Amino acid sequence: MANKDLVKFIKECRKRGFEDYQAREHMLAKGWPSDEIELAFECLKSKSGHKRQVIIYLEPRVLHKIGLRAKRNMFSVPEQIEDILRRSILSLGKRTAKEEKVDDKFITFFSRKAKKK
Repeated sequence: MANKDLVKFIKECRKRGFEDYQAREHMLAKGWPSDEIELAFECLKSKSGHKRQVIIYLEPRVLHKIGLRAKRNMFSVPEQIEDILRRSILSLGKRTAKEEKVDDKFITFFSRKAKKK
């Protein structure tokens, strides 16, 4: 059975955007036995709760803007990117064919068709 404190620490590290090797190094530096650390990682693998990793490359100015947005929202940069992606995927499901053809939301809001609903 894995140590619950180690599992909790690994989950928190992942949530904050740290890589597994960074969490592992920190736990080793604090004196945790390597077999307990590996057991905690195996416990998380078996639950398949770990998100898939995607590597993206951003221009510095884009990364800076995302960083400012993350700071405003009290997120880390990876959390902010995940939030942006999640929101864009969810908004895809809300669109209808008619909305996609209209470029200006202002026109859609004041159209007669919208008032009939």
